[in-house]
Parts: sequence; C-alpha cells; structure tokens
Amino acid sequence: MGQDSDDRAGRPAKSRGGARPGSAVRVSTSTTIEVDADRGVFMISVAAELAEMHPQTLRMYEQRGLIEPKRSPKGTRLYSHSDVERLRRIQQMTNDLGLNLAGVERVLALEVELEREKRRYAQAAERLVQLQRETVEMRDTLRAEMQTEIDKLRQRNELVPYTGTRTTALVQFRPPPVEMADVHEVGDDED
Repeated sequence: MGQDSDDRAGRPAKSRGGARPGSAVRVSTSTTIEVDADRGVFMISVAAELAEMHPQTLRMYEQRGLIEPKRSPKGTRLYSHSDVERLRRIQQMTNDLGLNLAGVERVLALEVELEREKRRYAQAAERLVQLQRETVEMRDTLRAEMQTEIDKLRQRNELVPYTGTRTTALVQFRPPPVEMADVHEVGDDED
C-alpha cells in the first residue's frame, strides 16, 4: 500500500537521521555582541530615526550642548545608545511636558547636580559608618585598658567600693601618711 514509505499527507517519509536522503543539513549559529551603552555606533540618520526626529534637530541639540556625539576618525558623528535615550528624553520633555530648550537644559543640569549630590551623600554615609566602627573599637580598647587598671588596683587592695546615695562608684583608698610622733628621749625627763 505504500504507507510505509510515505507519510499521511503523501510526502516521502524522512529518514531516521532527520534529513531527506540527498539533502544538505543547515546548521544555524547566532552571535551576541554586547556594545557599551556609551560607545558611538549610530550615524546621525539612524540615531534620528531611532529617536523619531529630524537629523537637523540632532545637529541643533548638539550646538546647544544638549547632546555630545562621538566622532569617527574621519569626523562623522556617531551616536551611542545613551545618546539616543537622551534624545528621547529631550523629546518627551519638549513634547509631553511643554518645556522649551532652556527648560530642558536646566532640567538636565539639575539632574547632573542631583547625581553629584547623591555620590557625595553616599561617600558621607560610608565615612559615617567607618567613624562609627572606629568609635566602637576605641571604646572597646579604652574599656579593656580601664578594666586592666581596675584589676591591678584591686589586686593591691587599693580600691574600696563606695555606695553613694544615687550612684555606685569605685573610689581609690589612700591611707593617710603615718606621721612620726615626737620622740622624746627617755633619759632627759628624769632629771
């Protein structure tokens, strides 16, 4: 009946190796390339298309200092992924928020200042943690030194507990100096 050599749709059955006899097997490979977000890879026409604006607008933004594309060795403008994202943000601020370019410049400057202050705050927080650690270490060292001195004084019986009305403290006891009594010569009084 021929069903052994043909499948149900009437096509010739595949061999067990997966390929038809006499056909070449295709092998596909893929390569992933990661590009730094700040590396200039797009020419102005591609960057303008990605940011959905005219290339002349990109040139104007560059003149105003809103964007700084990299340059190829021949001087061609090359825009990075970060540049394209910045262009999209500028477009959002002008179209959606109604800011003019002076307002956009101010917002971007404030963002730079905010990032700088965040870094300063993080550094100050790290320094605070370091100082707290040093303070704890110094306190522990002083405590150990004081305890050593207290133990030495106790061993010589020079510390006496003192209980006051409100506090308890250790007081160093120093007996008064022994005064030499006036010594009279025994033989002089009998005369």
